[in-house]
Amino acid sequence: MTETPMSGPIAYLTGDYPKVSHTFIQREVQAVRDSGLKVLTCSIRQPPESEFKGQEEIAARAETFYVIKTAKNPLRLLGAHGRALLRSPGTWAATLALAVRMRSPGLKALIWQVFYFLEAGVLADHLARNHVRHLHNHFANSSCSVAVLAAKLAGISFSFTEHGPAIFFEVDRWSLPEKIARAKFVVAITHFCRAQLMLFSKPADWPKIGIVHCGVTPSAYRRDPGGNGKRVAFVGRLDPVKGALLLIEAMAEVLKVHSDATLTLAGDGPARAGAEARARALGIDGAVRFAGFLTQGEVADLLANSDMLVLPSFAEGLPVVYMEALASRIPVVASRVAGVQELVEDGVTGYAVPPGDLPTLVDRIIRLMDNPNAARDMGLAGRSAVEQQFDIAREGAWLAQLFRQGGPEGRLRP
Repeated sequence: MTETPMSGPIAYLTGDYPKVSHTFIQREVQAVRDSGLKVLTCSIRQPPESEFKGQEEIAARAETFYVIKTAKNPLRLLGAHGRALLRSPGTWAATLALAVRMRSPGLKALIWQVFYFLEAGVLADHLARNHVRHLHNHFANSSCSVAVLAAKLAGISFSFTEHGPAIFFEVDRWSLPEKIARAKFVVAITHFCRAQLMLFSKPADWPKIGIVHCGVTPSAYRRDPGGNGKRVAFVGRLDPVKGALLLIEAMAEVLKVHSDATLTLAGDGPARAGAEARARALGIDGAVRFAGFLTQGEVADLLANSDMLVLPSFAEGLPVVYMEALASRIPVVASRVAGVQELVEDGVTGYAVPPGDLPTLVDRIIRLMDNPNAARDMGLAGRSAVEQQFDIAREGAWLAQLFRQGGPEGRLRP
């Protein structure tokens, strides 16, 4: 199929937009727009104002359509479903039946499916009013359930991007095979993610699963001079899965060798209180700073003035902060999970360590502190890798091509 202009705008949907931990979606939306497509942003929920730290997030919030906020207006909700019934009673009934069929066992799951159907009616009405021709969703959980139903109600195609790994532990709950089968095409962020999607889909659907990397603008990241080679950064949700507590334990050991080492943790979440308490209990709280949520610019500043990024996650997809760190020319120490080694090449752009392995984590951090020349070379290799494979302008252009031609057509990458 040859690439042709879209006859109308496309819409982006996710559960929470904009969101501090999902700035990569904002970058992707802008890159797709820069490639010539009109994009309307939609979100199921409206994140709290406390999460809006930068002008980019504030601007994104102002232009985004919020489904639940709209659905809470009874007139808007009834009007949307009324118009859907008038357009096609059969489609409305078939979509409701699909919502029920896609449920997981239990009354609670059925009730949630009804909610998704109600939300889908509101979203479909918004898409129809704006003459949207295709709907793209990020993450295959609840927002994708709404996307499947809204696309059917609106009579348009849909696609989705999957990151993993959480969805692969809940395949039946979120009807992942059904979503893959119904999608026009599916985007995986890594080869590993694509393999998992293949595992949970029919072979006939494999050709429509392509790979689009999340990405960054390399020129937005820099390396400031100075430092002692011992400034460790952690950027991410302070959630147990990210391993912040393990990093606190590691830093206690590192400080026995390099007493002038420091650790800055950027982010917030349920694991913060425990990590702070553990740092105090180990007597290293003077060397550890909890910076809280940072804007995109503030993250760039932190990385520019750090000597390594360490993220000892227990499970991951491929965090964008790895790309940000390597674009800043600093090495990454990461857990050897999922698709991480598709960017963090052990001994080349940083170190990939066995997940949960405290002695190895400590050893690799100390190695970088002991060998600043090796750390510099890894950072330079990382910058090159990001420029070649994780530049958001190139990835956005590839995704825009997928939208135009209706899928990867057997090509995994551009």
